[in-house]
Amino acid sequence: MKYKDYYEILGVKKDATEAEIKSAYRKLARKFHPDVNKEKGAEEKFKDINEAYEVLGDKEKRQRYDSLGSAWQGGADFTPPPNFGDFDFSNFKSSNPGGGNFGGFSDFFSAIFGDLMSKQANGGYSRVYTNGFDMGGDPFAGRYQRNASYQSQKQNAQKPSENLDITQNIELNVNDIFLAGTKGITVNDFRKCPYCNGNSKTFCSHCAGSGIEKISKHLNVKIPKFCKEGQKIRLKGEGRQDSYGNRGDLYLVVKIKDSNYTVEGTDLLKEIEISAPSAALGAKKEVITPHGNFNITIPPKSSSGLMLRMKGLGLPKKEGGFGNLNIKVKIVMPKTMTDEEIKLYKKLQEFEK
Repeated sequence: MKYKDYYEILGVKKDATEAEIKSAYRKLARKFHPDVNKEKGAEEKFKDINEAYEVLGDKEKRQRYDSLGSAWQGGADFTPPPNFGDFDFSNFKSSNPGGGNFGGFSDFFSAIFGDLMSKQANGGYSRVYTNGFDMGGDPFAGRYQRNASYQSQKQNAQKPSENLDITQNIELNVNDIFLAGTKGITVNDFRKCPYCNGNSKTFCSHCAGSGIEKISKHLNVKIPKFCKEGQKIRLKGEGRQDSYGNRGDLYLVVKIKDSNYTVEGTDLLKEIEISAPSAALGAKKEVITPHGNFNITIPPKSSSGLMLRMKGLGLPKKEGGFGNLNIKVKIVMPKTMTDEEIKLYKKLQEFEK
């Protein structure tokens, strides 16, 4: 079998932190998910990514993998060291009561972690019992192991998993912030397919054999008052759920995107276009604002880039009142002109000489 460099697969260094490994895994999993990436080899790459994270994301498996040493090179033929992990590698496939393929992982993975996976499949016991006695010679060991397993499960049920929270962006425009109403959003996430239990070697109509299921849900989010760029909106209990019933939270990061305004704190900046005659002679211009429509006066001899302030027509302030709406004047020329208009501009040009 071939040695697999899991660090290289995830694109992280060997001293990478748990957070760095998790971040790299999430990015790659989304990029190569078969529902998203239809390129040749993407599905196999996706399987390798999940296998690498299964190891590097677990402290015990990562320690065992690291103990192989640096002598093994990616792609080289690999034979497990003698007595590695106190596990007989000659029959590792038969030790899994679920069918022997350890969730569709490679032979390399199974050879190194087959005993760990077998232990998990058998309820977490690490020893073998016959007629209630421990084969190691301690008649009470079975009771201790079961009590330890029960306590561990109890603690896990009380303590939520570390990756139950979901973070994604929410795009808001100026009216969303000004009105502070509700906004409908779609939350997308991925999880191990519950129909095939993540077995990517078994065809499953729900996950298309990827072992990963995409889940989407629609939520109506209450937009808090005085919302700002980068602010996080927390929706309690709307994150992932683990097998013990613990629920994480959903964090929505505010991104303000509005084609009509630039947001500067509680002030707004809006650009309006006027013609050259209006800039020279002055004019009245109707401006749409979050507070309604207002007429402003463009003074004579205005230049492009002129700033006009409309006091109190911006976003609401926390201390009360509103910010300002700043109007930036832009002079634009018509794309087409009549012969008469061209003659008039020529006459104006003569005065510049």
